[in-house]
Amino acid sequence: MAQTLIEKIISTHSDKQVQPGEIVDVFIDARAARDFGGANVVKNLQERGLKPADPSRTFFTFDCNPGGSDQNYAANQHVCRLFARRYGLNVYDINQGIGTHLAIDENLIEPGGVFVSTDSHANIMGAIAAFGQGMGDVDIAAAFAHGRVWFKTPPSIKLVLKGRPGPHASPKDVVLAMLRKLGANGLLGYAAEVSGEYVDNLDLSGRITIASMGTEMAATIILFIPNPQILAQLKCSDIDLKTLQPDPDAHYDQTIEIDIDGLQPLISRPGHPEDVVEVEKLRGQKIDSAFIGSCTNGRFEDLQVTAKMLTGKKVAPGVVLKIVPGTRKIWQQCLEAGLVETFMRAGALVGNAGCAGCAAGQIGQNGPGEVTVSTGNRNFKGKQGKGLVYLASPATVAASAVAGCITTADQIPQEPAVFKSEDYAAGTIPEQKTKPAAEAPKPTKFKGRAWFIPKDNIDTDMIYHNRYLAVTDINQMGQYTFDNLEGFTDFAQKAKPGDIVVTGKNFGCGSSRQQAVDCFKNLGISVLLAESFGVIYERNAINAALPIMTYTPQSGAINNGDEIEADLNSGAVKNLTTGEQITGQPFSAAQMNIYQKGGLL
Repeated sequence: MAQTLIEKIISTHSDKQVQPGEIVDVFIDARAARDFGGANVVKNLQERGLKPADPSRTFFTFDCNPGGSDQNYAANQHVCRLFARRYGLNVYDINQGIGTHLAIDENLIEPGGVFVSTDSHANIMGAIAAFGQGMGDVDIAAAFAHGRVWFKTPPSIKLVLKGRPGPHASPKDVVLAMLRKLGANGLLGYAAEVSGEYVDNLDLSGRITIASMGTEMAATIILFIPNPQILAQLKCSDIDLKTLQPDPDAHYDQTIEIDIDGLQPLISRPGHPEDVVEVEKLRGQKIDSAFIGSCTNGRFEDLQVTAKMLTGKKVAPGVVLKIVPGTRKIWQQCLEAGLVETFMRAGALVGNAGCAGCAAGQIGQNGPGEVTVSTGNRNFKGKQGKGLVYLASPATVAASAVAGCITTADQIPQEPAVFKSEDYAAGTIPEQKTKPAAEAPKPTKFKGRAWFIPKDNIDTDMIYHNRYLAVTDINQMGQYTFDNLEGFTDFAQKAKPGDIVVTGKNFGCGSSRQQAVDCFKNLGISVLLAESFGVIYERNAINAALPIMTYTPQSGAINNGDEIEADLNSGAVKNLTTGEQITGQPFSAAQMNIYQKGGLL
């Protein structure tokens, strides 16, 4: 029976000649879990008493957060490291780069093989005529434990690229043209084989760019038939090319021709990768930032194009350009070739190898109202931040970064676009408020339930952990109060408005974060009593009009849950439950003045 390429690969790995729609157990040549999802894979295995079937084929790749800058990512990464040490698995740690690219470059997978990962772009393996599939944590755990998982053999489509693109179009423009033609679900569930004169001469980097965006067309995979040059680049020249060819009379559900003759640079508008137009239609659109990298355009060839655009030029004033090589080896290539110096001279930020903007754990995210032009593969709302993201080629992104506005490599203006005061996006910067009217005097005597925490040196990370520092809305801060203080992690759930916190020496030591004060205001805590306060914390509390007082401790004077009264004028603290009097420090005139007017500002 004649077979397409995907049918041949699955048949080889299931020991059975398969047909479209047939479900079979498939042997997995390489099984990978990332820092995103990896810890859940470990959890699934440990809860069921399972272990890896073949450590030599089992890998962890940490590419979502190479810096471990997020506490949860750092914890998950270490869970995976410990599991890997126990069973002798290979870890491509935070200094190595994107897992799918490592799988190709390190020959973890060869043409004709099968690869799975917790990465939805694992189908990038189609660039080397291998079958790659992104999977959830349970699937990957099964692949780790058994070396096989079930697959439904996809039907095949033949995509024929007709003609030759224009001189300024790149593989990214070609795949955007495919998206424009096919839409977000035009290849849903299909394995698509790409052919045409353009494809015959396409290098590995270009094939990776196109294959990586198959997911954006809902394809199971986009497959390229390799040629001797590709096999040589992969160091797989001993593979018989005949085994990687579909049969001449193989069945395809349909053949789709896509005209790319004379193709001009394209760009995808925010929110929908398939919403593609010519760059010309958006030329002059002011941008705030630019990003070059991702599994789609983080190869050395992409960065060579970027360097060519930036040589002798500067990023436009006020624009931020972020560049992230795909892997450590690519980073090293850039360094040795002088590309990094070119990037730095142009004013770009060069980040650690990894996924970058597609993952929240690395550079590439943007803020509300920020306009970004990116080489990524997705621009879904919120995917790369809260701003607007346009998708384009490395040449278009680099040219736009220099121009300060969307443009093409052949039309960079002599003078860059600059920001003006009227360029501020409506709603992104709070309007200036009028001075509030005078309010009635604030209370200076408080009664409330005591939270007695007999600890010294409670630092701001215990009060309000640094993993929540991106929260800027005070109304969201209270829920995180003390969630890093042993014994009091449920404080926010149990505290009530009017409660009084009583604690030891040097309360609020550590960092200068205002959130460690504002979280108490959000919960409605009326007073903080401490033997002493950290210097910066004391200032922050006074300036935020949060009543704080120092007191002289007395043995047994306050117990958890006692009702106490604190007088800001006299400094008197009384335990209404026991009747005991406690000496406190009254507000100074300056402190009272700031408190009564509602804060320093």
